Amino acid sequence: MEFHDFSLVAAVLAVSAVAGMVATRLRQPLIVAFIGVGILVGPAGTGWVVADSTIELLAGLGIAVLLFLVGLRLDLHLIRTTGPIALATGLGQVAFTSGVGYFIAIALGMEPVTALYVAVALTFSSTIIIVKLLSDKRELDQLHGRIAVGFLIVQDIVVVLVMIGLTAFGQQAGGDNLTQDVLLVLAKGAGLLGGIALLMRYVLPPLLHRIAESQELLVLFGVAYAVSVAAVSEQMGFSSEVGAFLAGVSLATTPYRDALGARLISLRDFLLLFFFLDLGAKLEFTDAAQQLGEAAVFSAFVLIGNPLIVILIMVFLRYPVRIGFLAGLTVAQISEFSLILAALGLSLGHITNATVSLITVIGLITIGGSTYLILYSHQIFARLEPWLSKLERTGSRKRDLSETDREVDVIMFGLGRFGGHLADRLGQAGYRVLAVDFDPHRVEINDRENVTAVFGSVEDVHFLETLPLTQARYVISTVPVPETGRALLHGLEHHNYGGRTVLTAHTRRDADLLREAGADIVLEPFAAAATAAAEALHDPAVPEDVTPGTGTPEDVTPTADAAGPDADAGGPDRRPGPGS
Repeated sequence: MEFHDFSLVAAVLAVSAVAGMVATRLRQPLIVAFIGVGILVGPAGTGWVVADSTIELLAGLGIAVLLFLVGLRLDLHLIRTTGPIALATGLGQVAFTSGVGYFIAIALGMEPVTALYVAVALTFSSTIIIVKLLSDKRELDQLHGRIAVGFLIVQDIVVVLVMIGLTAFGQQAGGDNLTQDVLLVLAKGAGLLGGIALLMRYVLPPLLHRIAESQELLVLFGVAYAVSVAAVSEQMGFSSEVGAFLAGVSLATTPYRDALGARLISLRDFLLLFFFLDLGAKLEFTDAAQQLGEAAVFSAFVLIGNPLIVILIMVFLRYPVRIGFLAGLTVAQISEFSLILAALGLSLGHITNATVSLITVIGLITIGGSTYLILYSHQIFARLEPWLSKLERTGSRKRDLSETDREVDVIMFGLGRFGGHLADRLGQAGYRVLAVDFDPHRVEINDRENVTAVFGSVEDVHFLETLPLTQARYVISTVPVPETGRALLHGLEHHNYGGRTVLTAHTRRDADLLREAGADIVLEPFAAAATAAAEALHDPAVPEDVTPGTGTPEDVTPTADAAGPDADAGGPDRRPGPGS
């Protein structure tokens, strides 16, 4: 059956929508569905999509918009705030996976260049998929989520550098004078970067200020600018993907990046559909039996080896093994960048369609498998904890507490947004607080009055042995995860703790579960903040410059009211101390 271009796109979109609904019901990323549709409508299926079709042009635009958004949201501050862990895990995992993957490929009989492409493709994980899954699970702001996003940004930077090297030197491979070719490439690269720097300094800020008066025009400018820089980059001998990425970086420091990025996400997702369709349509199944065997070997390596190396690196840096496990699962798949890299290698003549097909099959297996691993990560860790706990470096954490000989009134877990403010208030009121957090950066920068911060995990039963539980009258956890709260209650009961326990919940259902588990007080910060805000808005005596909920600890009665009838309205019993 033959279609005109418009009818072809309509038919492909209809099939993609149906496949997308099926994938959603199976809790799979749409990437898997779209590649499957590409196989269905390609030469191996109905034959609707062939080479040099309209879909290839739309696929190219999709990749340009994707790389533009990656550059636009390049947040180097996130890498700095997660400390050395983002660089250590990002670069360490890339080095380990590419090195071991290369030797596996050679052992399977691949040519060195093909083995190198396959090995490098195995190293990159999908930022889009991981951010979506962690966001759906509300784990994006947790420590393992922030670390995962940090080293995924490192991976994105590495893959762009790899593509720059491949396009720059790959196209010069036929030259007779290698030194001259290298110098020419460097000169072109410097010229491209210099031109973009001049645009950033003198042209883009005033231009964007005028364009931003119309949101529709801002979106049009963003797409036009990304595609134009991509085209210039391609004409200079680099890939269009590199140009689109640099276009995004040039706008990353402007105040309009968030508005522009938010409006382009839907366009990116729509255009990427055609890239995955085009990729699926180009898959070759002439030697499917051998490819399936090789794909199974590489997929097992990615699903097991990648998380394992992340766990080992994070444990070495004294992170809890649970955090390492949860962060490690996010690299148990290859990404859309791996497929883009394979397509680039094919266009340069470095690899064949068969290799692209192999990498794509690995992507299908690992993306599908890792999705379920991330969705059920906590249940999987509970099963593996007896074996993984042997990697825990509990001895090194005990030395942190040996340096704190002061008396303690309150032991508090978590120095995040809520926990940090609560520690401030308790310390200023004179309570002697021992704050425990599993983010080394938070521990290092803590300078709160009467608050001593140490590194540790609320779920580490061995760590509880090192805490001065006999001194503390209250143990507070600001981690709003019911499983974490129940684990803490179990550990405190195991150590015969006789004080009162204060846990945190974000929903009424979680609060009820924690009370049933034995918590003395359950704090509900969202409910308390809403109550305090409503009272402030209806109280004409409250000055306009007073933020609700910032009074003294005794004044914050909504928190205690939200905790339940047995809650201590005044919080921990007031003890004299500095600042009283």
